[in-house]
Amino acid sequence: MNLSALWIYQQERFPLSKTVPLLAVFSAASLCVSAELADRPLPSLGGFTAGFVIAMLLFFQMRVCDEFKDLEDDKRYRPDRPIPRGLVSLRTIITLGVASLPVTAFTAWAWHPRVLWLLVLVWLWLAAMTIEFGVPAWLKARPILYLLSHMAIMPLIDLLLTGLEWVPGGGAAFGLWLFLALSFVNGCVLEIGRKLWSPQDEIVGVDTYSGLWGPVNAARIWSIITLLSFALLAAVGAATDTFWLNAIIGGIGVAMCLKSAAEYSKSPTPKAAKRIDTLAGFWVFACYAIAGFTPILLRLF
Repeated sequence: MNLSALWIYQQERFPLSKTVPLLAVFSAASLCVSAELADRPLPSLGGFTAGFVIAMLLFFQMRVCDEFKDLEDDKRYRPDRPIPRGLVSLRTIITLGVASLPVTAFTAWAWHPRVLWLLVLVWLWLAAMTIEFGVPAWLKARPILYLLSHMAIMPLIDLLLTGLEWVPGGGAAFGLWLFLALSFVNGCVLEIGRKLWSPQDEIVGVDTYSGLWGPVNAARIWSIITLLSFALLAAVGAATDTFWLNAIIGGIGVAMCLKSAAEYSKSPTPKAAKRIDTLAGFWVFACYAIAGFTPILLRLF
């Protein structure tokens, strides 16, 4: 196994410099919000460690499934990607993905055995996504349904991560659904944001939302979804008694997103498209940081 090739692979397809901070905040915030909503103490460090390890492995498994599912399209339309160009083999990546499965299961079991059924739910949905729910052509012809069906895995992952707190804690708080909805919407923010391209960067055969809806409408839809995410962030704040803090801090972030969307709409240059992609990741990172940590900070200060 060529370690240098794998290092290049992760830089291009699973960049740890971006993935590690985002999933660290995502997993930690999930446990914090679950405990805060139920008025329970935070889990021990072991719970947070388990959450981070599980999140990292699950997102890598999602990448592996994408590599398998999209291989033919990548060969045809994106031959510069690592597997089509021969940097690493699909077999190597699948082997790593399969090897990660028992590690994920052991991590969940070691923290609390009953969490395993939540992990199974995530894996079942991931398997269904990988085969496009058995109707690949039908689903691909319906891009909005395709987006919604694939982003449904986000609240399932968050159900698992919050379950690291609420399963041993005695049950989930009612308001947890708001945080799960936030995860679903944030998945859409990320997915649409990374597929708003400039017209000169569009590739024949590669589906993008800018190509589907046009840059102006795509920017508007992304803005609306980002605003919905902001509304859910504020709602989570109301449930954890941090409404105004969430609204103020989140309002600054969402204003930056809306400004960039307006600029992209007027002039969809590669630079403007890159800014949307960057801000989508920034917004999701900020959402989880605000939702998960503002209640703790308020108690400390």
